[in-house]
Amino acid sequence: MSVVNRVSKLFQVQYPIVSGGMVYCSGWRLASAVSNAGGLGLLGSGSMSHELFVRQLQQCKQATDKPFGVNVVINRDVSAYMKTIIEEKVPIVFTSAGSPKVYTKELQKHGITVVHVVPSLKLALKCQAEGVDAVVVEGTEAGGHNGLEEITTMCLVPNVRAHLDPAIPVIAAGGIGHGRAMAAAIALGAEGVQVGTRFAVTQESSMADKTKELLTHAKEGDTVLTIKQIGPTRMYLNEFGKKMHQMSVANASKEEMAAAYGKHNTRRGMLEGEVVDGEIEIGQVVAQCEGAIPTAAEVVKGMVSEYNEAIDSLSRQKL
Repeated sequence: MSVVNRVSKLFQVQYPIVSGGMVYCSGWRLASAVSNAGGLGLLGSGSMSHELFVRQLQQCKQATDKPFGVNVVINRDVSAYMKTIIEEKVPIVFTSAGSPKVYTKELQKHGITVVHVVPSLKLALKCQAEGVDAVVVEGTEAGGHNGLEEITTMCLVPNVRAHLDPAIPVIAAGGIGHGRAMAAAIALGAEGVQVGTRFAVTQESSMADKTKELLTHAKEGDTVLTIKQIGPTRMYLNEFGKKMHQMSVANASKEEMAAAYGKHNTRRGMLEGEVVDGEIEIGQVVAQCEGAIPTAAEVVKGMVSEYNEAIDSLSRQKL
């Protein structure tokens, strides 16, 4: 059974379920697996050199004949990535961590669907002004980089939907890992969901197996939004996370925080399996990722089944 709405039509997919373009997790295996299961898989280019990105893009094309996209973090020089995306005719691009003004029109000129990720209504309205095709609104529950305002998904989605041009579809993100959460997001006014953490802890994710195993034992409260001095980030409270949070609470300077944060700790924690002293960017929904590590297809199938059950249940509870 397909969930047909404006988001699934926009991406030409069976289900309006998007895998987040997560650094060190969203390689070609995960992106193609989600797309093959009926969702929209995203390559996370933010942790890839341009050379690696080109290889990953080609591998993804070989692994699926379904639509897939690329997430591009645009707070750095990504001109080479965008050139490749245009040349390779990637159909969908999600941009984040920068202004939608920079690339939206150029990509759309080449027939590419553009979606921008924001943590607030203020930034969603900027996306509207630039003519994006859809907006992802990401609540503070989400892993990794976040908004300073700490707006929850429950508050953010309906507020954006109420003030954004009705012609622009809203995709909800942050704290969504199961079908019941997807049903809640749709009820709030979204027409699709972007799922990060649940797909990060799957068999096809390029996250280190050791890190995945650690996260299957995560409990409520094991993540924290911290290091606001250098950029609010939700991370797992291992020794590295605790150290960074303690410095943040103690009001360490931006320079002190940056020095302690380092340059490669995210890679060490996410890709290399340094589960004690490496950074692990993950969302609050990780507490629901206990048990055996599923495939991406199992996650999609489970979400759709739970979504339909939730919708059926709600339809019998009219007031």
